[in-house]
Amino acid sequence: MAKNNMAALLKQVADHQPSVDAAMAQLDDPGFMDLDYAKVDTDRQRRTGYPEVIYGEGKTAEQIIGIIQAMLTTKVNILVTRVSQQKADQVLQAYPDMTYRDDAQVMLWQQTALTPTTHKIAVVTAGTSDLKVAEEAALTAEAFGNVVSRVYDVGVAGIHRLFARLDVIRDAQVVIVIAGMEGALASVVGGLVDKPVIAVPTSVGYGSSFGGMSALLTMLNSCASGITVVNIDNGFGAGYSASQINHLTENK
Repeated sequence: MAKNNMAALLKQVADHQPSVDAAMAQLDDPGFMDLDYAKVDTDRQRRTGYPEVIYGEGKTAEQIIGIIQAMLTTKVNILVTRVSQQKADQVLQAYPDMTYRDDAQVMLWQQTALTPTTHKIAVVTAGTSDLKVAEEAALTAEAFGNVVSRVYDVGVAGIHRLFARLDVIRDAQVVIVIAGMEGALASVVGGLVDKPVIAVPTSVGYGSSFGGMSALLTMLNSCASGITVVNIDNGFGAGYSASQINHLTENK
């Protein structure tokens, strides 16, 4: 336990708030639950402000169910990413209160109501083929209490579509731009807004896009300032980072 947390706990004991036994239980808590195949981080919400998120790809349905069971004791909202329909069906049999979005392969169980943010996050895509990654980003941000504006299929091949929605994008506090092919949309948006832009390259494109590498390199080499780039197809990472930025401005 960190020194400042221990000092706060000792002060509470001195004020007769928790019992000595309850305080001892907190001191003995290792901050994780060992399931053999996973060590569930039950302390992450306190440390970072966000609960642990379950990455479903590579895990069996039974493992996902076991991790959810462990997380239920902490009363946090549960988000599972990269879950196939087959796995989701098995998880829903065990926990029918969870919801599944097959367009994003995301599962969510909201145990605790969150106050929606005043500021918005805009999720902008170049094409319809980017929607799976976009919805992963949008649903991740919404799971953490953010209000999200979706602006889809406004790529540079028909840039007038972007200009028609520019007011919505500029109204957001953080902008997530998702694009495959050559990934040019992030640079265009970055030169039109005064807010942080998080760029997400997608693995959408023909052979020379190299599974998203072309878009990734374009975004990393953008001449527009204020653009941060996450990994290929990492909608979750973009939604998470955008939420952190949005809540910083929300709490001012």
